[in-house]
Amino acid sequence: MELSPINRRRLETFRNNRRGYWSLWVFLALFGISLMAELVANDKPLLIGYQGELYSPMLNDYSELEFGGEFDTLADYKDPYIEELIIDGDGWMIWPLVRFSYDTINYELPTPAPSPPSDENWLGTDDQGRDLLARSIYGFRISVLFAIVLTLASSVIGVAAGAVQGYYGGRVDLYFQRFIEIWSGLPVMFLLIILASIVEPNFWWLLGIMLLFSWMSLVDVVRAEFLRGRNLEYVRAARALGLSDRLIMFRHILPNAMVATLTFMPFIFNGAIVTLTALDFLGFGLPPGSPSLGEMVAQGKDNLHAPWLGITAFIVLSVMLTLLIFIGEAVRDAFDPRRI
Repeated sequence: MELSPINRRRLETFRNNRRGYWSLWVFLALFGISLMAELVANDKPLLIGYQGELYSPMLNDYSELEFGGEFDTLADYKDPYIEELIIDGDGWMIWPLVRFSYDTINYELPTPAPSPPSDENWLGTDDQGRDLLARSIYGFRISVLFAIVLTLASSVIGVAAGAVQGYYGGRVDLYFQRFIEIWSGLPVMFLLIILASIVEPNFWWLLGIMLLFSWMSLVDVVRAEFLRGRNLEYVRAARALGLSDRLIMFRHILPNAMVATLTFMPFIFNGAIVTLTALDFLGFGLPPGSPSLGEMVAQGKDNLHAPWLGITAFIVLSVMLTLLIFIGEAVRDAFDPRRI
């Protein structure tokens, strides 16, 4: 599909912002790696060849008996005994780059956990003996996916609420504004902590709880665009031709309002990651054991004698948020009418 002239100029403006443009590519590369986390960091081989047969431990569970073991239990491929059975049977194994998953405990640490970086654990381990690099990769993925879903859902609700307010105005706008003023005045973080302590937190519960408050960030800008656009000549003409309010709102006014919406979305995305990290840090976020960047920060605070914990969490979060801020600034400049 061919882009319109104005969209081509916006794309060119975005490309000219070298910092934002290259930040987008770096972020997409990191996110792509995290999406393939099971292929990069796993405690199971990618592929096993044994006595002329191919086995895929990532897709199927295999018993020790499959490789000549003695017990009908799941094979532990990091066990030297299982590894020796496979090699002695003229077999081979292809391992991921990192031989640990986010919940794999290394029982062969040279020092008590948390263990410093080594040839086996490149970034060290946490206080439970789990590999920090693997937890960083999985934690990056879950944070970004959480932020994507929350940003999209918040944008849909916020745009719809702002559109209704701005288009109809009058009492609808007045009552809705009073409701938003009361709702936005609530102590969000305290309410999130209270709700998260009542129910057992998981990905979808946290998403629903945070969605109760995150949608308000877009209402004001969309409302302002609809208040301005509803009195324009082409909107009046569409109304005179008998078009329904829904068609006028979403076909004629919404495209103009989407400019302001798109410039705000990267910053909503950033806020979602920060809020999830804060909840995990306080212990009210994802279930215990989940690959959480906030838990890594908390472990760094609780284990000051192991600086690699805090340093790893700081680098992962700072790089992620910095890239997103640079991308957001580039998107904002691309949609700025003064730069087109």
